[in-house]
Amino acid sequence: MSLNQYMNKKILIITVDGRTLIGTLVSCDQVTNLVLKETVERVIRPQDDPEESSETPHGLYMIRGDNVVVCGLVDEAMDSSIDWTKVRGEVIGSTKHV
Repeated sequence: MSLNQYMNKKILIITVDGRTLIGTLVSCDQVTNLVLKETVERVIRPQDDPEESSETPHGLYMIRGDNVVVCGLVDEAMDSSIDWTKVRGEVIGSTKHV
């Protein structure tokens, strides 16, 4: 599937090492190398972690295609209605290409 339909839209990426990145897709190629602008990394903490979940801004960000596990369109209205510092969840483990 081509990611061209996601161009200039807010997308969420989960990487091989379990990171969650959200940003606006500005470029992609045939091997899924991605360039995002206004990128933030969400770190969702487990229920028993005393630290709050957080978002770290990264700005313009390139992700190599072999690091992409999942790429999906974000429902911006729903996303902006959530206080991500209050969200808790299990850590996404790393994946391995075989």
